[in-house]
Amino acid sequence: MSHHPVDVHVGNKLRERRNYLRMSQEKLGKELGLTFQQIQKYEKGANRVGASRLYDISQLLSVPPAFFFEEMPEHLSSSGGQISETNGTYEQQPVNTREIQQLARAFYSISDEDTRKRVLELIKAIAEQ
Repeated sequence: MSHHPVDVHVGNKLRERRNYLRMSQEKLGKELGLTFQQIQKYEKGANRVGASRLYDISQLLSVPPAFFFEEMPEHLSSSGGQISETNGTYEQQPVNTREIQQLARAFYSISDEDTRKRVLELIKAIAEQ
């Protein structure tokens, strides 16, 4: 079963932020009146998060709703209101690995926004090599 790439991306961002805050799926679900299984489905992109639910989640996770759409993969392009995948496949990135969680915590612990931007640019430059 193929999940829509935008739903997968939003789910990845949800998992990333929830893990950063060290909040369990159970706790987030309870706050929203949902089961942890529903949170799992959102995070996998199996279920689409509605606008009002996304707003509620953003409030609980202390981020603006736009956070969930940041860093959208470049191979997704908007065309006439339709989302197309230019390479025909979409690989879900494993954002729940211990290493990624450690990196996210360390990155967000950098209090100076300019320094965070420079660190991000450095990582991108290294990745492109």
